[in-house]
Amino acid sequence: MDSSPAPRSAHAFTDDALGTDDATALAERIRRRDVSATELAEAAIARAQAIEPQINGLITSSYGQALDAARRLDTRKHSQATGYFAGVPTVIKDNTDIKGLPTGHGSAAVPASVAHQTSPFALQMLDQGFVCLGKSTLPEFGFNATTEPAHRPPSRNPWNLDYSTGASSGGSAALVAAGVVPVAHANDGGGSIRIPAACCGLVGLKPSRGRLIDNDAARTLPINIIADGIVSRSVRDTAHFMEQAERYFRPPGLPAIGSNAGPTGNALTIGLVLDSINGYATDDDTRHTVENTARRLEKLGHRIVPMDVPVATTFPEDFALYWALLAFGVKANGRKLFHPGFDKQRVDGLTDGLAGKFRRQFYRLPAALWRLRRSYQHYARAMSGFDAVLTPVLGHTTPPIGYLNPSVPFDTLFERLTRYVGFTPLANATGAPAISLPMGITRENLPISVQFMGRHGDERTLLDIAFTLESDSPWPHLHQVTPDPQTRVTAETML
Repeated sequence: MDSSPAPRSAHAFTDDALGTDDATALAERIRRRDVSATELAEAAIARAQAIEPQINGLITSSYGQALDAARRLDTRKHSQATGYFAGVPTVIKDNTDIKGLPTGHGSAAVPASVAHQTSPFALQMLDQGFVCLGKSTLPEFGFNATTEPAHRPPSRNPWNLDYSTGASSGGSAALVAAGVVPVAHANDGGGSIRIPAACCGLVGLKPSRGRLIDNDAARTLPINIIADGIVSRSVRDTAHFMEQAERYFRPPGLPAIGSNAGPTGNALTIGLVLDSINGYATDDDTRHTVENTARRLEKLGHRIVPMDVPVATTFPEDFALYWALLAFGVKANGRKLFHPGFDKQRVDGLTDGLAGKFRRQFYRLPAALWRLRRSYQHYARAMSGFDAVLTPVLGHTTPPIGYLNPSVPFDTLFERLTRYVGFTPLANATGAPAISLPMGITRENLPISVQFMGRHGDERTLLDIAFTLESDSPWPHLHQVTPDPQTRVTAETML
């Protein structure tokens, strides 16, 4: 008999104005005048204050400004347009500027100075009527796959407080999973929407390159690997968010996403990849969850076809060098990029180690960039005949706090990250859309998620698959799960 202690979970769900509703339901209740934006803001603030000591998901709060914004919404005439999600509380990640709030990028090297304007993507998101409660945590410059900044306490996974939230949008994911807000801003340069969504049992869609408005950092990169978006508890919240974002900005060269109300029932051909190209085998729990998801899709009428990883074998090394280039650029140009007071001596061990890796291998950069740019064509050819491809999100289940901490010796940490993050970077380099969906739970009460990657510009198919799986057997949310170390729940038992 297993005598290990029950996992330490924590959430803020309670019988208040927010209840257990998703953002779509809350927005509809506001439109019906069943609840006010002020009531939702007050409930979200109370939840944040109650749970923050346990999860550490917020780096900056702006509760007074949020209440003022909510009251302004409540005083507007019912006929005035205020955005689809008008009055729904949210948070913005702390690598994105909000006028009047500091931006710290998760680093002790950056003096947190107040932003003088709101970033382009944040304007696109807030145009939908969200009320911003503050800024969410991230690891230094978003480089790590866990939200454990070297200079402050780690963000903790509300499903099990001894474990990582993932990263880099880990604070946002923790706050959504714990019930503080129904959706939150996230961005993704190598998996930073999908990884924390996977760790915290959420829906995480990384849009196609160019689908949403780029922030300044993305526009300056040799290859734009960064996409903004949200993490949410329901597929429809993500679908409505994408539809409304398209009303604000219609990207040239990409097919419209439009309205998505639920599964279409169309039979799809879906590729299946179980192991990453980096040579590390996927762990058993994750592999079984992906295989059971494939069987579920087959039962629902879809065709599952094993396929090779749709990219050249040099991809892991090329992407790692690009990752190191970004760290080198941050350390060398931090005063210009972030703040005149940037102190490169205060960067954490991961940033410093990556910068050193680039200095040792910089001569490989031209060829690596050429191959990374060509990955778009390689991927497009490989996806011919497939509607999507099913993979793990991560190489193994969520690690405990400390396993990926930037204080771990760099060579050990780099090897651990390579083993853990083998599936998500491809979508960033190619610009393809990809979505993370929770499909199982471990004995440690931690979600296990799968990833679907789509053809360029085809978020509609990914949302269709997500709606199909959610409606067939809805995944649990934290307030519905009672941790039991003697009971192991996986996708197999959920079928």
